Amino acid sequence: MPTADAEPGIGTEPLAPVSENQPQGERAVSVLWSFGKCLGALLPVYLAGYYGLSVSIVLFGLVIYMGWKHGRQEKVMRLKSAMYLLENEREFTTQTVFRAKRDLPPWVNFPDVEKVEWVNKILQQAWPFIGQYLEKLLVEIIAPAIRTSSIHLQTLSFTKVNIGDKALKVAGVKAHTENDKRQVMLDLYLSYAGDVEINVEIKKYFCKAGVKGVQLHGMLRVILEPLIGNIPLVGAVTMFFIRRPKLDINWTGLTNLLDIPGLNAMSDTMIMDAIASHLVLPNRLTIPLVADLHVAQLRSPLPRGVVRIHLLEAEDLTAKDTVIKGLIDGKSDPYAVLRVGTQIFTSHHVDSNLNPQWREMYEVIVHEVPGQELEVEVFDKDPDQDDFLGRVKIDLDIVKKARVVDDWFDLRDVTSGSVHLRLEWLSLLSSADRLSEVIAKNQNLTSKVAEPPSAAILAVYLDQAYQLPMRKGNKDPSPMVQISVQDKTKESKTCYGTTSPVWEDAFTFFIKDPHKQNIDIQVKDDDRALSLGSLKIPLARLVGMPELTMDQWFQLENSGSASRIFIKIVLRVGISHTQILKHLFCAQTLMGSFDDASPTTPSPRPTDPGSTSSQGGTTSNQNPSGPGGLTKPQPTRPQHTTPDPEFGTEGVLRIHLMEAQNLIAKDNFMGGMMKGKSDPYVKIRVGGITFRSHTIKENLNPVWNELYEVILTQLPGQEIQFELFDKDIDQDDFLGRKHELLVSYFKCLPETLSLSCLCPSFLQILQYQSLQSFQNKVVPSAALVFVYVERAHGLPLKKNGKEPKVGAEIILKNVSYKTKVSERSTSPRWDEGFHFLTSDPRSEILTVKLSHSWGQALGSLTLPLKEVLAETDLVLDRWLNLDGALPESQILLMVILKVLQTGCLFSLCCSSFSWSNAILTGQVKLTIALVARSKDGADPYVSFILLPDKKATTKRKTATKKKDLSPEFNERFDFDLSVEESSQRRLDLSVKNSVSFISRERELIGKLQLDLDQIDLKTGVTQW
Repeated sequence: MPTADAEPGIGTEPLAPVSENQPQGERAVSVLWSFGKCLGALLPVYLAGYYGLSVSIVLFGLVIYMGWKHGRQEKVMRLKSAMYLLENEREFTTQTVFRAKRDLPPWVNFPDVEKVEWVNKILQQAWPFIGQYLEKLLVEIIAPAIRTSSIHLQTLSFTKVNIGDKALKVAGVKAHTENDKRQVMLDLYLSYAGDVEINVEIKKYFCKAGVKGVQLHGMLRVILEPLIGNIPLVGAVTMFFIRRPKLDINWTGLTNLLDIPGLNAMSDTMIMDAIASHLVLPNRLTIPLVADLHVAQLRSPLPRGVVRIHLLEAEDLTAKDTVIKGLIDGKSDPYAVLRVGTQIFTSHHVDSNLNPQWREMYEVIVHEVPGQELEVEVFDKDPDQDDFLGRVKIDLDIVKKARVVDDWFDLRDVTSGSVHLRLEWLSLLSSADRLSEVIAKNQNLTSKVAEPPSAAILAVYLDQAYQLPMRKGNKDPSPMVQISVQDKTKESKTCYGTTSPVWEDAFTFFIKDPHKQNIDIQVKDDDRALSLGSLKIPLARLVGMPELTMDQWFQLENSGSASRIFIKIVLRVGISHTQILKHLFCAQTLMGSFDDASPTTPSPRPTDPGSTSSQGGTTSNQNPSGPGGLTKPQPTRPQHTTPDPEFGTEGVLRIHLMEAQNLIAKDNFMGGMMKGKSDPYVKIRVGGITFRSHTIKENLNPVWNELYEVILTQLPGQEIQFELFDKDIDQDDFLGRKHELLVSYFKCLPETLSLSCLCPSFLQILQYQSLQSFQNKVVPSAALVFVYVERAHGLPLKKNGKEPKVGAEIILKNVSYKTKVSERSTSPRWDEGFHFLTSDPRSEILTVKLSHSWGQALGSLTLPLKEVLAETDLVLDRWLNLDGALPESQILLMVILKVLQTGCLFSLCCSSFSWSNAILTGQVKLTIALVARSKDGADPYVSFILLPDKKATTKRKTATKKKDLSPEFNERFDFDLSVEESSQRRLDLSVKNSVSFISRERELIGKLQLDLDQIDLKTGVTQW
């Protein structure tokens, strides 16, 4: 059994019994010491009463003391518990009560971690001599260096240095031999719970401080590299902690104040930050064993890769903001903290939501795999102290091997909750061949994070400088370097009192576009005020260098004539594994080295449904060979879609709501004795969709000027309905209704523009629409996009190995549609069509996302519509590769772009009319234009009537233009009227489609009324 001193439950040391043989002098001192402690405890109370201080001050001091005492006792218990566990490790691991996996040492948890008791025996035997060395180091080297660093520390001395009897223990060792053959990599699981005692005294200020007991647990990685053929066989030893170690210090003397609640956490954090700045990745301690080594490159080697972290969402989080002391569950205001080594990111918080969606992206540099982990902690945002909602840790080695990890992770240390992450590994290339592709790809990625994704990383190795200028008074400078890339600035250490400093520092930056960014280097004195030189290097120079590397001396500007700086600059392009595979597959396909199973031409899928899946819905694996081993001919996959003949025949009904006149006044006063106004608004119902205009206050002749668009199929019996209402507080009053059949508009079918006629007409449409302005802020559509999703092929399996139930979501701007969810298959088929309106196809992007039952992502497609504009007849119909899936994953779809042409644009030339002629201009009352999608043209003509007369002398019509949707009439019509008479007339223009003589009706395309009193009849007008 352990002694009482070793038991973890003991918090204070027992008082030593007074011996009968104890000298009288020592007994007297003991009594006086006890009396002095009692007096010291009562002194604050006496002083508070003497000076008339408030009792609250005494109580506050008592609370501080109790908190310090409690924290002190906890530290002592933790230290003794750790000592007990290390001394009785075997007994501890065999007891059934302690068999939780998280409590076992590494050699029990991980079979590839070896137990090295022989190392611990050597350390225990050598520990006193290690203590002697540390004592000499502190007393003879470190203490003099501290005394010379500051005038206030000239009387500092180490009065006691004792590292105790408890030696450092190596709980396990893991050797990595699968990576680089020119190095030896070891992971040492260290545990130290020692009775070390170090006391420091500054006699000038009568200050004593010290440490009595330290606890340290962590994994230290030791790298022996490079291996050489001479003694000592190893060029250098590099060591670092991959993750922050756990540290607990028991203070003595004046530093006891650091155990006060609030200060203890702050002091521990500051100490850990100091340790992390030297020994936690990306910082390393490198000890060279031979000369002529690039220590900076050993201390900061090139990263292994970059991980792009997409923090998507969380669900089923714990409710921390309760109501009525927990009787009613409330919500939480969750946010996430992400850590990879010293790289820390904090998301925004979502108010009152247990299923938050963040949709944020971060990028981290990975220095060591295996080893580094991504830690995600979720907290509830509170005004005082944030509540813990769970954590999850993910080994980044898994991401490196899988390349893409998109999954839900359960939060630990809480009862419920999970977080959805998408992790993507980016490999680093030493060639700029794919740089433009990566930059273009990043432009299509969207995120709440303001900064776009990086296309490359930049490593700057700051070696040394030569003959820097002197300071004023001919004094040696203390140079340091500031390196800036865009808005990120990093500083080197300071080399004191030299004109030829050696820094051997390294820095890394994320680069978005090397063609547009520069490296700005400023060499300054340690006060940051005096500049010793500067240098600016465009990264575009680096793109053209071999291996994207520059390793040379640079002449400093604004410095001495011989002032130079030696820097090595390395650029690496970050590219996803999917992009690499697609590039390789495309190259090999062009060389003819791939068969039908290549990613660009996936293996044929049988067209017979019976041969595709079994009863359980799994893919059949029947032997494709027939009798005698002869290969049966496999059916080829269709290379184009086969949509229904009705696909892409919809049209667009454009409704321009202008104004109303002479409405009924519904808001009466004094029981109807005084007429008031109305607050009219309009409801428009068409094709199962209802539009509502804004309300115009107190107006019987309202002007709305609003535009609405709806996609319609050419079905008989459809109608449009207009209803006017007066907005009231209680119930809206009815003001009128109007119905109109749409069958007369379905004959206006503009034909699809071909590529040859796209450019001028399309730009003309965009220019015309940019001049239009409507009260409801609607931008008129320029084109219709039809998307036909037929099938997919080669999709990945679910994580449990089963085939997925796949659904496709098609998104354009803020409009999205979802297909049905297919049966279980890696080659699903949907055969569904969708349509969208687009205002400018040149800048909009179509996105297709595939997922298992709208959960696990199976791949996505990003298609800029400008690629469809480059296709023949504006039709894209083929297999397309999916991102975030398998290399062979593809989707077959058709995208048709049809440019809209409206039949309601009139070009009327009036410059040839004399001042006495009627001028064709005015105000649109109500215009309804149908833009249908058919290849049949129209036979338009224009008819004129001068209202209010409807006589033969006031009617005119133009000639008919056959099969022409952009007719030019160039005809002149004269009306013999005076100026006074013409100002009282309205010109009614109708654009109609000429039909067969058997039919008595003329199919109306568009109608326009012009008030002639609104324009200058003398000068005339030419306009649309």
